[in-house]
Amino acid sequence: MKHRLIWKLLLINILPVIAVVVFVIWLAIDHLAADYFMVLMDKYDVSPTETHRMFLSAVHRYLLWASLAGLGLALLLSYLLIRRVLRPLSQMAAITGEYASGKFGRRVRVTSADEVGQLGIAFNSMANSLERLEMLRKTMVADVAHELRTPLTNLRGYLEALSDGVIPPQEGTFRMLQTEILRLVHLVEDLGQLARADAARAFLDRREMNLHQAIEQMVELYRPRFEEKGLRLQIDLSPEAEVVVADRDKLLQAIRNLVENCWKYTPDGGGVRIAAERNGDRVRVVFENEGAGIAAEDLPYVFERFYRGDRSRSREAGGAGIGLSIVKELVEAHGGEVGVDSAPGRTAFRFTLPN
Repeated sequence: MKHRLIWKLLLINILPVIAVVVFVIWLAIDHLAADYFMVLMDKYDVSPTETHRMFLSAVHRYLLWASLAGLGLALLLSYLLIRRVLRPLSQMAAITGEYASGKFGRRVRVTSADEVGQLGIAFNSMANSLERLEMLRKTMVADVAHELRTPLTNLRGYLEALSDGVIPPQEGTFRMLQTEILRLVHLVEDLGQLARADAARAFLDRREMNLHQAIEQMVELYRPRFEEKGLRLQIDLSPEAEVVVADRDKLLQAIRNLVENCWKYTPDGGGVRIAAERNGDRVRVVFENEGAGIAAEDLPYVFERFYRGDRSRSREAGGAGIGLSIVKELVEAHGGEVGVDSAPGRTAFRFTLPN
């Protein structure tokens, strides 16, 4: 493919140019020589026919040789230049085959800043994203298997014990079985919410809504849990950020996930702050809580689905790693952005919405 493209470019760019130049020079020499010898004939009364013919023959011969030499040199230089320019493309073709087989280790070597170099940079960026997505996909499969394995193993063990009469059918046993079933139900519900969040871009019912009321509604829903842990709650809602244009149900889901995240990861007696403010033509909402913070290496991935910084956390303590992914999908569906800042002792999740 590379060689065919090289020859096409050479034929398109070199041969027509050389042919036109030779043709123009040929005609110019013929006409100029004829005019020159006509002047000689008139001035010196000399017949220029034989001299004219010999002159044209010599000039044509040297012109042909010079044209062949120029053509060869032009082909050689153009071939080397075009091959250098197309080298990243040939690398992309070879590397793409490796990507198709699941190997994402190689990258294109970028040696220029032109359009082909920019294409190589974009290709490498795409490769980095594919490698990260593949890693997250494998992690997701392992996480889903882990999330399902524990409750299913417990259910199987207790049901077999009940069937064999090893343990008596007691209320506590059935309550434990119900808890395990609810864990499975919650995981399925989380996956369903994530699927709906992925499809949110095509099914948004944008209307003016009161952002303050939406935040207060979710806070009131979780207030008993906050009080149970003795959390201090501070709410700072700017009047300028009261009205936004959004899908109420989907924005409520995003706010609920962030409020639950604050409740879940704030230690007993800690503080939670929720603020909303207008910044130009956008509304910015921040959910800040006290706590251990998030490791710097985990910050770029906290919004990825099924990602959990502490791999040893149980589902009860850390969830399946879907809630923040749902927030990201829902906010970006509205044309907004999500972000997180963390330091020892505090973590702040935020999202902005256009308005």
